[in-house]
Amino acid sequence: MWTTLLGGIGLFLLGMLLLTEGLQAAAGDALRRLLARFTRGRLASVATGMTFTALVQSSSITTLATIGFVSAGLMTFAQSIGVILGANLGTTATSWLVSLVGLNVKLDAFALPLVGVGAITRLFSRGRLAHLGTVVAGFGLLFIGIEVLQGAMTGLSDQLDVSAWARPGVVGRLLLVGLGVVMTIIMQSSSAAVATTLTALHAGAIGLDDAAAIVIGQNVGTTAKAALGAIGASLPARRTAVAHIAFNLVTGALALAILPLFVGLVGSITRRLGEVDDAVSLAAFHTAFNLLGVLLFLPFLDRFAKLIERLVPERPAPLLWRLHDVRDAAPEIALEAARQTLVDVRDAALRAFEQWRAGDLDADRLVAALGPGAEAIAEVRRFLGSIPTATERADAVARVERVFHALDHLSRLHALGLERDHAEVGASSERLRAQRELLAECLAAVRGEDVSAAAEASRKMADVRRELRRALLSSAAAGAAMPDEAELRLTTSRWLDRAAYHFWRSLVHLTDEAPPEPQEVETERAP
Repeated sequence: MWTTLLGGIGLFLLGMLLLTEGLQAAAGDALRRLLARFTRGRLASVATGMTFTALVQSSSITTLATIGFVSAGLMTFAQSIGVILGANLGTTATSWLVSLVGLNVKLDAFALPLVGVGAITRLFSRGRLAHLGTVVAGFGLLFIGIEVLQGAMTGLSDQLDVSAWARPGVVGRLLLVGLGVVMTIIMQSSSAAVATTLTALHAGAIGLDDAAAIVIGQNVGTTAKAALGAIGASLPARRTAVAHIAFNLVTGALALAILPLFVGLVGSITRRLGEVDDAVSLAAFHTAFNLLGVLLFLPFLDRFAKLIERLVPERPAPLLWRLHDVRDAAPEIALEAARQTLVDVRDAALRAFEQWRAGDLDADRLVAALGPGAEAIAEVRRFLGSIPTATERADAVARVERVFHALDHLSRLHALGLERDHAEVGASSERLRAQRELLAECLAAVRGEDVSAAAEASRKMADVRRELRRALLSSAAAGAAMPDEAELRLTTSRWLDRAAYHFWRSLVHLTDEAPPEPQEVETERAP
């Protein structure tokens, strides 16, 4: 009997898999468009999530599609929570399908023909019709699986006595909830787990109150896949997973609290209406407590979204953490955060050039080390564009101008890192060796925020570059040096000079105590 039970679960899972894949392939694009379109309001997002999940018979597909829309900016995080709430409600459609049709209608007459027609359609057609064939075959296998489960549960009803090992009171209920969680994790499908519980209840293997506790656990067990999927995932995925977990845990706790009330209510309805199938009552309970959870969360959707955002905060790039919480702050505060961010970018570039100067980084690794700084510069540029400036205040305009000057110099400095050929050239002449030493002096001055020393090192660097240029051009003209070699050395000399220059000028504009010089020196200095 246990092997029959395993086979029934397998057939049900296979049917669900074919049904889900067929529906997604046949109408996936249209459903995704509808999901993106009809999520503007709270009720609309819940209804869309419920409908989408009921159609594709998979809350996981709904969740993944929702994550994609949030990541692409097509849906807000608050809207995505509404869809997730609706997905939990939509997944209960399987309970109704099993309890109303699967357990009360003899399926032998049409389940096998459904599989045959669906398989033939799938094999001998193309496009959407082929996918619909997969759907039909999936429906047939799903009902056959229910039939096999019913037969297995009837045979196991005398052997399977849940109440024999369940403890009385709260502990016993929690054990049954844990059993439901384990079933969902093992089967990797809450629908299959619930279907197994419904067939066990219909066969008399378990009682209604025990089955209700197990279904609560199966509802909570769906969060295991979300929790695993959130590991190492994107920020929207992590937030959506946490929202899913929080909703299911709260809803499960609420359902467990009202379980005695539910059992009493079902007993009362049964006495008034006559015989009511316990499986239908369990399906109603499954839907009712999910609906109760939706009604509980729906009025506070925005607050719930903000709570999740605080629990799972955005982890900005290390160089951009100062900008994280100041976008809505006063312009002076935002500008200072941008300035300090550029200081961090400059210091990171300083460390990279020092390591290159010491021989710890080659040209490729220098480029890699400067990469985060280049990305941070682009983000600071966008951030500065969003800061309103008090144009009537000269001092405010001057501060903004200095930050933009620093941004420009750091941008040019990072662009130097892309010129691998020049970074790879060593000290092949006395003057190039002198320039490398002067670059070291300039870097040390910048680290110590000594504007005068950095300016002096940069000016000496320019003098050495001019001397080298005259010497190289004379040697090439006299035939003492190859023109290509002379050009490479001259380009390398300019590369070193520009690095020192941009470090110095960024220091000038990022140091409060040192006002910028009246005239900005151009990057390419006079020969």
